[in-house]
Amino acid sequence: MTTTTQFLDVDDLTRTELLDTIDRAAELKAAGPDGQLTDKTLAMLFEKESTRTRISFETGMTQLGGHAIFLSPDDTQLGRGEPLSDTARTLSRYVDAIMVRVFDHADAVEMAEYASVPVINGLTDDAHPCQTLADLLTIREAFESFDVQAAWVGDGNNVARSFVIGCAMVGIDLTIATPAGYGVGEDVLDRAAEFDGTIEVTTDPSAAVAGADVVYTDVWVSMGQEDEREAKLQAFDGYQLNESLLDGQAVLHCLPAHRGEEITDNVLESDRALVWDQAENRLHAQNALLTTLIE
Repeated sequence: MTTTTQFLDVDDLTRTELLDTIDRAAELKAAGPDGQLTDKTLAMLFEKESTRTRISFETGMTQLGGHAIFLSPDDTQLGRGEPLSDTARTLSRYVDAIMVRVFDHADAVEMAEYASVPVINGLTDDAHPCQTLADLLTIREAFESFDVQAAWVGDGNNVARSFVIGCAMVGIDLTIATPAGYGVGEDVLDRAAEFDGTIEVTTDPSAAVAGADVVYTDVWVSMGQEDEREAKLQAFDGYQLNESLLDGQAVLHCLPAHRGEEITDNVLESDRALVWDQAENRLHAQNALLTTLIE
């Protein structure tokens, strides 16, 4: 068990707990789950569409011997105005953990405040810590350690924010390249500064990837930001991961990708793309988290 009963961002775990969770994920990936959560139930509350989050959590609970329940606002009284606090307290009487994939991070915080069972952030507009667990597992598999130089090129979005903190926690040196006004935020950099990894910030993608072992990007226009599309496409000109920018580095992308925007087909389909291992590792990383948080 960890000292936390919630996982709203990666630094809800201590550094030791984070490393233990990654170790546990590797063990489960190698040996396979074996009924560790028999008769346990995970409620999964979704406001946002999902492929990897829903399927990996649902499959994971099945592999672990438990059960997962998909809930959208239309499937619950949330759609008719029931407060999150009431929903959290009610679900806690039925299930062993709650996973939320919502827009407003404050909603995940409120759910955790009122729930008496572990609450896991499956994604909010501020953070995507489950993705970071998979990212770190993938990097360690590919490079056999965290003695790695990484680069983030693109939007300082929820995936980037959690990845920055995760890299700092495990000692990965990271350079972030974002256009002015699209950074990860000083609050994230302040949190990252509490750990060992060195975080550098630039607006120059070429400078960021120079000397990097692995380069990470994500979509420039996230869910709920469709009205910002044209402005973002202009702002991110020059930030595409393509053959001209890269020089053989390994590539990460949390998917889904907007091929031809933040990344080209050639790069995404190349041998250096780790994205499919990264997608699979959502399952193993979350299985490790579930077996750690659920008694």
